[in-house]
Amino acid sequence: MHTPDVIFPHLGIEIQNLNRTAFTIFGLPIYWYGVLVVLGIGLGICMPYINAKRDVLHADKRTGTPITPDQILDFAFVVIPLAIIGTRLYYVFSMWDNYKNDLLQIFAFRSGGLAIHGAIITSLITAVVYARIKKMNVLRLVDIGIVGLPIGQAIGRVGNFFNQEVFGGYTDSLFAMCYKLDAFAFDRTHITDEMLTHLYQVNGVNYIQVHPTFLYESIWSLATFAFLMLYFNRRKFHGEIMAFYLLLYGVGRFFIESIRTDQLKLFGTSIPSAMVVSAIMAVGALAFMIYSRVRIKQAAADAAAPLYVNPFADAPEDEAEEAAEESGE
Repeated sequence: MHTPDVIFPHLGIEIQNLNRTAFTIFGLPIYWYGVLVVLGIGLGICMPYINAKRDVLHADKRTGTPITPDQILDFAFVVIPLAIIGTRLYYVFSMWDNYKNDLLQIFAFRSGGLAIHGAIITSLITAVVYARIKKMNVLRLVDIGIVGLPIGQAIGRVGNFFNQEVFGGYTDSLFAMCYKLDAFAFDRTHITDEMLTHLYQVNGVNYIQVHPTFLYESIWSLATFAFLMLYFNRRKFHGEIMAFYLLLYGVGRFFIESIRTDQLKLFGTSIPSAMVVSAIMAVGALAFMIYSRVRIKQAAADAAAPLYVNPFADAPEDEAEEAAEESGE
């Protein structure tokens, strides 16, 4: 009897056949992961394009020169290839022992191995350099462009579901998800003893029951994207959208990463690199937001204060004249 490939036991959801191949071209399989990543990149271009239109429309509410949709498209053609390279290099450096003896495997993108923090770091560096060359306000550029990251992440993470990867440890929570144990017959690197102790069975078939961390991150990224889009025209200073993204994604990823079983580690340690980078992102973004808001309040106070205050302005006319004469002695 055929059993489902994936089960969400507490939600009553069963997926009978989970095929990672979307379609083939001349016999070459095109995986759902790749299709969804490309879709995510496409939306990651469209959303900043829309925000650039909004920025131009409400230019009178902001200081400086607005960034046009065409400028965003020009930037996208530069930053996206570099961001993809950044995701790969971050992963390769984190897993260097797997590549140092076969450097050609670094270019084997179809075998998997991308890390979103690499894209974030590369994109921010690219934005700084690009803005200097094009004489743009870098914080304004990043505010417009960074909304492409969470929507791309939200869609791309669904591809991990088809690959049966990026899951967490054992759980019996509402969103617990079950994969067939046989699906990991050739690589049980990320299968823990706790999973094997709590196997879920259907008609004699064993399943591991785990946290669908890819789903958690997808939902968190989608919520972050929605917030950034809604808040875009309400931002108080250049760089605020960037800071909110780094803060929200950093906090969410920190906790989600803590329950994953396929963590990338810092060189020579057992510390998950994604948790460290996420913590730095969140703390740095929070510090930037506090600093920026303090500066805004200080600037408002300075602008409101008169340049000269007459110390006798509130005194009656006779007393003011008398006091002025005394001060002149």
